[in-house]
Amino acid sequence: MKTLKSSKGFTLIEIIAVLVILGILAAVAVPRYIDLQDEAKNKAAMGAVAAAQSALSMQYAKQLLANSTPPDASDLETAMGTNCGVGEGDFTVVCSATGSFVTIEATGITPSVSGGVATGTFALP
Repeated sequence: MKTLKSSKGFTLIEIIAVLVILGILAAVAVPRYIDLQDEAKNKAAMGAVAAAQSALSMQYAKQLLANSTPPDASDLETAMGTNCGVGEGDFTVVCSATGSFVTIEATGITPSVSGGVATGTFALP
């Protein structure tokens, strides 16, 4: 009976150990990756809210210089439209005037940012 002195390869125990380690790594890494995607979508929506706040600030300054009287929130909403001057893109931006505030909500509409939502306000100075 011959014995194999130079047998090459992995034993079944070694292969199972590697598979167990890979399974543990996958169980830890996959949920973190999914959370990162959701967080990135929400941060992108926050960027759209910031763009709307900037556009409202510019419109406020423009109307203040043109009329010499500070505009109110409804004047800004009328001048900017319900999308706060933010053009078509990855988000639907909706603005609504309430008292001395303009409330802004951004919702992702393209596949890359679908599910991303953020809200913010623009307070009149």
